[in-house]
Amino acid sequence: MNKRQLSIIKYLIASCITIAFQGCRSNADEPEKQELAKTPVTFTSINVEPISESIEFNAVSVSKKNIIRANTAGIINKVEISVGDNVTAGQLVFAIKTKEASALEKSTINDSSLLFQGLIKVKAPKTGTIGTIAHQKGDYVQEGDELATISEQNSLMFLLQVPFELRQYVYLNKSCSIVLPDNTIVNGVISSNLPVMDAQSQTENYLVKPSGIEKLPENLVARVRITKNTKTNAVVLPKQAILSNEIQSEFWVMKLVNDSTAVKVPVKKGIEVADKIEILEPAFEKTDRILLTGNYGLADTALVSIKKD
Repeated sequence: MNKRQLSIIKYLIASCITIAFQGCRSNADEPEKQELAKTPVTFTSINVEPISESIEFNAVSVSKKNIIRANTAGIINKVEISVGDNVTAGQLVFAIKTKEASALEKSTINDSSLLFQGLIKVKAPKTGTIGTIAHQKGDYVQEGDELATISEQNSLMFLLQVPFELRQYVYLNKSCSIVLPDNTIVNGVISSNLPVMDAQSQTENYLVKPSGIEKLPENLVARVRITKNTKTNAVVLPKQAILSNEIQSEFWVMKLVNDSTAVKVPVKKGIEVADKIEILEPAFEKTDRILLTGNYGLADTALVSIKKD
């Protein structure tokens, strides 16, 4: 190998080293392209529908009581009823032996032709259920003494206590719903209010008449739901679409401006029910896409990706 060939080989080797070095330097200097993270989300849209705001009060079942009283003085000779028995108007419930009859029994007079037993019948004044019995056989009673009470099943009502400041929502003949302890809902009507206010709680008493129910016991605690406000064409969104700050003084939604960007839109709430909230402001279009899931914690103008079904 002569000098000229050796020089050519050295030149080629030096050129390859220079090209390799420049290539490595170029790759090192080029910044890596990173794909920006996107939050997977789903969206919904507004819906126009009726919505109602309600208030609830505790209530207890009561029924009208009819008192069975002794119609004469004497000793109770018969008791024909027990607590819980259903009786009809005019049914025999007690028999009282008068003082005169007791005196004759003790005398030596024994004339069967007199046919005088001295038993005075006491009958039920109304149809209903025996709630209490105050006297038993052998007891001495005075005329007018209470013998027993009858609860009229058809007179069953719920006693409702309403704070004075909310009385404008409760008025006679207003329809309401009665929620029983087993979550059965019964229709009801405000039938009357009692003209006495509780001095301590400052509440008024109203009577609610239920409809379409079978026999219910007294002292049953229920909830009476009364409509406070109703709108027939309210703009509503699912509750999970509405976001707020920690003290719930500001509310907003995340709205898609395109398939990959969501922006923060402040909103003003109206009526709120179990799973829906009325939106008073701003005026959304039915085509607007509001984030439903994946919206929590997103900043304004966030990058998102729409989940595919």
